[in-house]
Amino acid sequence: MGSHPLNLAVRFLLEIAALVGAGIYGWRFDPPQRFILAALLPLLMAAAWGIFAVPDDLSRSGRAPIPVPGWLRLMIELAVLGFGVWAVAQSGYQTVAAVMGLVVIIHYALSYDRLKWLLSR
Repeated sequence: MGSHPLNLAVRFLLEIAALVGAGIYGWRFDPPQRFILAALLPLLMAAAWGIFAVPDDLSRSGRAPIPVPGWLRLMIELAVLGFGVWAVAQSGYQTVAAVMGLVVIIHYALSYDRLKWLLSR
């Protein structure tokens, strides 16, 4: 299961956009929740993304701090990216959210080999 470097770069940028979107969403609240949510939401999302992995996933270095089945990893990825799209939309950037959502769909459509691999684990 190989992943094209460009597709990996797109996934990385989507992850960053999701984290930034979550931070912007958290900043919409009044103090002190603003400071807590703007930091905590992206931190929790990044932790879930980085900690839960399928062993030998070459698109993620192959290491799995907490091994999970492929279907669960896929759900974590979709939850993080989906929440990021939702958070961007809720923050008033509907066009950006629509483009981001479209890129997520295209990314996973082009990642069919990785999806097949994940679902077989």
